[in-house]
Amino acid sequence: MTASEKPPALEPELVNEFVLKAHGDLDTVQRLLEQAPALVNCAWDWGGGDWETGLGAASHVGHREIALFLLDHGARMDIFAAAMLGETEIVQAMLASTPDARDALGPHGIPLVKHAEAGGEQARDVLALLQHAEATA
Repeated sequence: MTASEKPPALEPELVNEFVLKAHGDLDTVQRLLEQAPALVNCAWDWGGGDWETGLGAASHVGHREIALFLLDHGARMDIFAAAMLGETEIVQAMLASTPDARDALGPHGIPLVKHAEAGGEQARDVLALLQHAEATA
């Protein structure tokens, strides 16, 4: 394959399975990613512009282990994953550059603050940051 050629598109069924399993099935996520590493940043279109990646799936349900596994394998960090994982400095930096991100909606229209809530105790500082940002907006 030359530099200008692209590999074939991922099979839609595989993308759908990967994103579905990223909501809570680490073993299957690991197996699928081993089978097709390009899945790490794939996105499934649920319709109406509701795009979801494996990282997005793990983030809104608070599945930290899957999120960290995907990040370790090249998934692109976003504000939703950072919020769930309790990455306060990342969320703070993103809000400093784009204050309206506090009102951002992730997959399925789930608000950023709900991602922080899904992170539980490890995301309490992010949750406090978001609640403060909302109160001062």
